[in-house]
Amino acid sequence: MDARVTSTDLQQLWLTEAIRLREEQAGPLDDVEASRLARHAGGDLPTRIHRRAAWLAQHNGLLTALQHWKQGARLALIALSILAVFSGAGLAFAALGNGVLPVNVFWALGSLLGLNALLLASWLAGLVFAGKHSAGLGRLWLWLSEKLARNAQAVHLAPALLLVLQRRRLNRWVVGVLVNGLWALALTSALVVMLLLLATRRYGFVWETTILGSDTFVNLTQALGALPALLGFATPDESMIRASGAATPVFEGARQAWAGWLVGVLIVYGIAPRAALAALCFWRWHQGSQRLTLDVQLSGYSQLRERLMPSSERLGVSDAAPDRLHEVLAPQPSASRAGAVLVAIELDDQQAWPPELPATVQDAGVLDTRESRHRLLEQMTRYPPARLVIALDPRRSPDRGSLALIAELARCASATRLWLLPAPAGQQLDTERLDDWQHALTQLHMTHSTHAPLTWLESGND
Repeated sequence: MDARVTSTDLQQLWLTEAIRLREEQAGPLDDVEASRLARHAGGDLPTRIHRRAAWLAQHNGLLTALQHWKQGARLALIALSILAVFSGAGLAFAALGNGVLPVNVFWALGSLLGLNALLLASWLAGLVFAGKHSAGLGRLWLWLSEKLARNAQAVHLAPALLLVLQRRRLNRWVVGVLVNGLWALALTSALVVMLLLLATRRYGFVWETTILGSDTFVNLTQALGALPALLGFATPDESMIRASGAATPVFEGARQAWAGWLVGVLIVYGIAPRAALAALCFWRWHQGSQRLTLDVQLSGYSQLRERLMPSSERLGVSDAAPDRLHEVLAPQPSASRAGAVLVAIELDDQQAWPPELPATVQDAGVLDTRESRHRLLEQMTRYPPARLVIALDPRRSPDRGSLALIAELARCASATRLWLLPAPAGQQLDTERLDDWQHALTQLHMTHSTHAPLTWLESGND
């Protein structure tokens, strides 16, 4: 079953694909808690895959990397836009010159629209015949976005985005918006600079030829000026065109007619097509993004089916300890959270357990097996307690596995405290090991004490 993804959910689909690529290249991530929370939230398989990926992205730095990548993409787009503006201004100066020499109208037209026409034809040919297109500007934008992100985690983001878009062949429309939009900006910049030059300098316009007749230029000029003339732009008449081929025209009317012809041709054959194509590409992108789906048949996703939608519940947690412990962020207290739970981690027979508890406190026993840990986590995920006390034996070393379990349990309760148990009768605690525990719990930002917090556990205050 596929899940429909709207354009507002593109980031979720993007992150999910980035997680899949990362796991394919670097191996599976530690997703025990992510999978458990996804199963508890319910929904179909794509929804659970998205929830798992969202949790992993948040706790493995990929979500932060995505924000950096998007910021880099915006900076790259600004840089390309500035380049387009200056390039357009350069086209205008190349077309008109400094006003000392007369302007060859067809050389000016070639300077303004020649490169644009060639690249536009190349883009359209790639769109029609290849069915997809990856323009140089598109590749440059992705490269700049990744460089400006400055985040090692962002290495999978650009490939993931391309894969997501290519499944619906949307990459060509995204590139089309970028390419045509930048060209429209460049030509608009050329138009503005050209109008400023025409308003502040006196230009003469000529055409020159050795092997072509004057009728050729007359017909070509009138043909190109037909559409601009419909929009009200001035077009030189036949006598002005022929006079421009003989010498620099001295009539102000001829200067203004040629200037109006150049402006109209630039707008009609340069700016308007690029702007229209950018709008068309954006519309096709918007329409296609409504049909983006998560392909659960991919191997990376199909392997998650039994884990996220098991045919029968399996107990047990992964043995692998994380490279670093996640920050403990307890859920906010709410009316739906009630009750108090006391649980101990890996106590031996020398510790007298459990202590005498009031009826309002639930004894969750001692967690010393995978099954008991998994069972309690599933229960607390469904029915989060308002208060949780975790009892620890400070004679043991604070290993990463125990600290990770403490953090995972704490995330299921509104408030959590740690109880460092006293030594059994006739024994003494190792001061250095107790300091190690206190230092480790302080790094987790956990409230801990060597005194029993049973009064707080029962009533919520000390």
